[in-house]
Order: sequence, then C-alpha cells, then structure tokens
Amino acid sequence: MLHLNRCQHLKQITQRCFPSMHVKMDKHAQLFLSRPFALAELRKSWRSISSLMGDKNIVLMGPPGAGKTTVGRIIGQKLGCCVIDVDDDILEKTWNMSVSEKLQDVGNEQFLEEEGRAVLNLSASGSVISLTGSNPMHDGSMWHLKKNGIIVYLDVPLIDIVGRLKLMKIDRIVGQNSGTSMKDLLKFRRQYYKKWYDTRVFCESGASPEEVADKVLNAVKRYQDVDSETFISTRHIWPKDCEQKVPTKFFSDAVIEGLASDGGLFVPEKEFPKLNWREWKSLVGATYIERAQILLEKCIHPADIPPAKLGEMIETAYGENFACSKIAPVRHLSGNQFILELFHGPTGSFKDLSLQLMPHIFAHCIPPSCNYMILVATSGDTGSAVLNGFSRLNNNDKQRIAVATFFPENGVSEFQKAQIIGNQQENGWAVGVKSDFDFCQTSIKRIFKDSDFTGFLTVEYGTVLSSANSINWGRLLPQVVYHASAYLDLVSQGFISFGSPVDVCIPTGNFGNILAAVYAKMMGIPIRKFICASNQNHVLTDFIKTGHYDLRERKLAQTFSPAIDILKSSNLERHLHLMANKDGQLMTRLFNQLEEQHHFQIEKILVEKLQQDFAADWCSEGECLAAIHSTYNTSGYILDPHTAVAKVVADRMQDKTCPVIVSSTAHYSKFAPTIMQALKIKEINQTSSSQVYLLSSYNALPPPHAALLERTKQPEKMEYQVCAADVSVLKSHVEKLVQNQFIILASLAPSVVSSAVSSTSPL
Repeated sequence: MLHLNRCQHLKQITQRCFPSMHVKMDKHAQLFLSRPFALAELRKSWRSISSLMGDKNIVLMGPPGAGKTTVGRIIGQKLGCCVIDVDDDILEKTWNMSVSEKLQDVGNEQFLEEEGRAVLNLSASGSVISLTGSNPMHDGSMWHLKKNGIIVYLDVPLIDIVGRLKLMKIDRIVGQNSGTSMKDLLKFRRQYYKKWYDTRVFCESGASPEEVADKVLNAVKRYQDVDSETFISTRHIWPKDCEQKVPTKFFSDAVIEGLASDGGLFVPEKEFPKLNWREWKSLVGATYIERAQILLEKCIHPADIPPAKLGEMIETAYGENFACSKIAPVRHLSGNQFILELFHGPTGSFKDLSLQLMPHIFAHCIPPSCNYMILVATSGDTGSAVLNGFSRLNNNDKQRIAVATFFPENGVSEFQKAQIIGNQQENGWAVGVKSDFDFCQTSIKRIFKDSDFTGFLTVEYGTVLSSANSINWGRLLPQVVYHASAYLDLVSQGFISFGSPVDVCIPTGNFGNILAAVYAKMMGIPIRKFICASNQNHVLTDFIKTGHYDLRERKLAQTFSPAIDILKSSNLERHLHLMANKDGQLMTRLFNQLEEQHHFQIEKILVEKLQQDFAADWCSEGECLAAIHSTYNTSGYILDPHTAVAKVVADRMQDKTCPVIVSSTAHYSKFAPTIMQALKIKEINQTSSSQVYLLSSYNALPPPHAALLERTKQPEKMEYQVCAADVSVLKSHVEKLVQNQFIILASLAPSVVSSAVSSTSPL
C-alpha cells in the first residue's frame, strides 16, 4: 500500500500509472514527500477548535523598541491567555537585578549566554511570549521556543525604532560597542530575526499597538490555516452540490504542475493580497530584495515555503549575478517618460527577474523522490534565462531537475541563438525547431495534455514534466515585484508623491509582463493605464481595440523585436478569466474555439471593461528603427528594439498628464545588427561578437553589459539539436533527453558525466 497526503500531483500520477494500487492519504507520506507538504501536515496538528492558539505559544520577536511587550499584553487580553515578558518575568526574576545592570556587570558575550540559559528553562503553552531584542542571537533558546511556538516577527521601520529608543532614553543595547551606532547595530541584528520567524507582521510607520496586535492575530490565523490559499484553473467549472469536487490545489501544486490538467492556467482562488498606503510608503526606502520578500511572503503561504527559506532564495536570486545593485532601476529618459531597466541580470533580459528565483522555488516545492524535466518554449530571451537559472541550483537539485528549451530555429536573433546554445549545462539543453514560437508553445501544451506520454515517462523513467514559461505561476509571480518596485523608486526619487497615478507601457507578446503589472495594481500600486505595445504581429492590439481575437489569415512575421513575435498569447486567458469573474466555462468555450476555429469574440461588456484599463497600438519596423536613432541622438540612450516598440506606442498613446514607465525588456547588445542599422553604422557586416564590442565603445547609456560581452568570447560554433516541426518528433527528443539525464548519465561517475556534457552533443 502506498501512502500519500496533501500532494495531489503525486496522487494523480500514481492513480494514472498504477490504477490497481490502493492509495491511502495519511501523514506517513511525510517520509518521502516534499518539505511543504510535510510541513502542512504539521500545521494542521496545531489547530484548535476552542482557540486560535491551542497549546501553541505566540512568540513575539523583534528589535528593542518594536513594541513587543505592549502588543503582547493587548493580544493576551483579546485571547484571555497568559502573557510572559522575558525581560520582566524571566530574566530579572532569575537574576534579581535589572537587565541593564546585568549587561553592565557581565558584558555582551556572557550576557547572551546567560540570557539564553534562562530562556531554556521556560516552559509554557497557550501563552503570548514577548522576547527581548537579543534572544534571537542565541540558537539554543530559539530552537526551544520554536518547538512549541509560532514565532512572529514584528518588522518595524528602522526610523521608528530609533525614535522610540530615544524617547525611552535607551542609548545602549546588547552587542553595541564604542564606535558602533545604534542604527548600524539594528541593521546587523536583522539577520537573526530573519533566521527564526514563522510569519512576519509588516508594521507600517506610525501603526498603533492595537493595529499591530490585530495584524499579529491575522498573521497567526493565516499561518495555521494551511488550506486557505488555494488555486484553480482558468477553465475550472464550479461544481453543483451533488457533483464531485476538483482536488484542492495549492501554490506548490501550481508550481510543480505548471499547466492545469484541463488545459487552463492556474490562478489564485482568492484575490491578491493588498497592502494599505502606509505599508507601501514604508517600502519606499527599502531595497529590491526587501520589497521582494515582503510582497512574495504575502502571496506564498508559509506552509508552501517558510519565510526564512523564501528569504534565502530571494537573496541568492538577486545577488552578485545582477550587474546593478538596484536590480531593476528606473531611469528618467525625457519629459514624463521613465525607463524601467529589466536587463541587468546574467542573460540581459527581463526574464532573469523571475528565472533567477523560480528554479529555487521549484526545487523546494517538488517531492524529493521524483525527477523533473522542464519543457520551455522560447521566442528568444526565455531560453537562455531558463538554462542559466536552473544551472545555478545546487548539485543535488541539478541531478533531479533538467531543462529542455525549444526555440524557432530561424526566429531569434543571431546573438540570442548563440546565447541559448551557450547556456547549455549538464542539466539543460537547447533544441531548435524548424517553425515559429507559436508552434513550439502549442506543441509543449499538447505534450503536457498527452496523458499516455506523460504517464509513460513517469512509469518508465520516474520522470514528471513541468514548465518554466510564464504559464507557470512560479515564473509569473516574481514579475509583480519589479512593477511595484518601479513605482516606489519614482516616489523615492521625488518624481511623484505616493498615491499619484502612473501609466505603464510594455512591449507585449505572451501577456505575462503586462499581466504582472495588473497584479501589482491589485496589490495597491496606483497604475492608471496599461499600454500594450505590439510590433507587426499586433493580434493583441487588435483584440484590445475590438474584442475580436482573430488568427485567421494571419501569418507570423519575423521582426526586429522577436521576443514579441507571438500570435497565441497564453497569459491573456488569465486576464480574461479575471475580468469575467472567474467564469471557467466561458474560458473553456473561448479557447477551444480559438484552437478549432482560430478566433473568438468577447461580449461588448467585457470589451468595455478591458478598455477601461488598457490601451494598445503597434509599431512598424521603420518606426522602431527611427525611435532607436532619435532617442540616441537626443539623450545618448540606446533602446533595444522591444523597448523602442514600447516608446513609439507610448509617444502616440499616452496623454502626458502623468508619468509613464516604459519597460525596457532587454539590453541592446542582444540585437546589435538592428541597433547598428538604426544608428546607421556602416560596419554592419561583422560577426555578432565584433558588433557587440563595437557598440560597447560608444560610451552610450545604458553601459555595456559585462555578462553579454563575456558571452561573445565563447566559441561561435556550439553543438545543439535541431528537429522538424512535428509534435511526435519533439516527444522523441524529450524522451531521449530524459534517458540521457536520468538514466544514462545517472549511472556514470560524476567526473565522467562532466566530461561527457562538455565535449559531446546532449543526445
């Protein structure tokens, strides 16, 4: 008998591949399922019908001056439970002297040790415990408290803490030596708070103790209610009372499965969490990493990824691999136009902002007993970003996660192709397809929906398929952060005050980037208009203007902006589902009609609703080149072709009554021939490498991209696979790659594997 618990994905695989096996759901699956699922079972055991806490303690943690004691007393009154203040009730009674006297008597190091020993003797249940600011610096005592407690981090703005400590006339805290400022020490201590907390309460500047106490109770309730944040398919049809309900899906399931079994895309069942204006204002001075952690914690339940682990992933994702410490800076271009630079990651495109993080999320969510093959369709930038991101996993994860990226053989720029091929690693391969992006994307969707094939891979090779395109929720969600961060940067730089509206103009193909901006607005960022910028493949522009999505008699054109050379826009389904009040039946009808008849028309009421928030237009090839040329001449800034498309449309559509943030989705070096043509540089018939180096000598803005320059030093010819435009051929390639990664190479010694990958073709 096989035992499974919350992991519906594994249950489905088991039932499909071993239909005669009896499957029982219980907690024994903690032995082999992924960490989030085992963690969820533990969370369930903490519930209590009679009270919020049950036998667990609520442990309030934060810096001195965070208000832990006051907030703890308010919570104790609300819940009618015991309140323990570590300073007053434990330390001073144990030592028979004040804490300040003890610190002066024994010094910093001895104080921390004696404080920790005193807390180790604490035994309590169903209580509210207010820690000292230094308790988290003693590992033993924190593990002791964590065993029977939910540790809540009161994250109070540093400026508030410093002000409160001055009012309290506290001029020295544990660990502070001569020459160390209070502010620097408080910053140093954050690493300890981030290490221990189970849930964070983001305390905006000026929040009252009563408001913070309510936030604590809401945070604890969310933490314990592990089934509260579920996902549904965009094609989910709400069952009648007598019908069987669809299995519940969680964030982990959405990340692992990628595409829903009915062909739809996963979306949260509830609305996006929303920050109030004071919380947003508290993030104005924060770093990109800090903003990312606050926002993503609100969107990912701690039962799926514990906040401390999520923080580690975010710090790894947005570190030295980005050329700019601001990660996604905003630059004033001219007038009311601002450029959101999304190309400072290792592969020079906006895809890095999600694909440096998403692999770590995926590796955390998957069960440890399965192998996974990630299938990716790319119109240019996604391929290299996916390969690069998954190559940065640790060795254990790389042994069980592999990537195959399919790109149109003649549908990406020369540099993009070299970059995709050059990013092949021991767990990732590139496959050119003799067709366009739409064929690649449609083929991968068909492979996912082929239960015979996916079941065969599971039984024969112990391998499950998943995706890393923006159809995967784990890939789309991190993109929300940079749209929010861009607005906060405009506030920080003094261009606007918080609450003032902005427009965003985004070069759009698959609708993921612009949809992430919609989600940022749902979280509270005041975006007025979403301006969709298309190239000659302007099916989205036509749809926004008419409500008619029509692919009949429409042929994909190859343009200077290949990343948006797309006709079938996957993420549009998510937005239509949102506008149509989650009408899965309508989505099923519309997108089945698109598949069968190559067009659909939405009702007038939905068209009007769409046009309330969206505007759209398209840019010709000549206009794209002219925009690159004129922008360089007037400002010394070189736009890549996709950004140029967006600037042309922003110039035409935006009314200049508020700022417009133009998303710059790639560094111009990736499209050197087009840039040289636009700037009328005669040395156009050079190699891709020499063109990039020539452009880097122009001292233009933005500066040359070091990682892209380094890429040009690689050999021009690298091996990769090319296949015919046939789904069965793609399936054959997938199977061979699975064999190569999980069967053949797994049987070889690590040194042999490394040698084989570096010197031969992947198949």
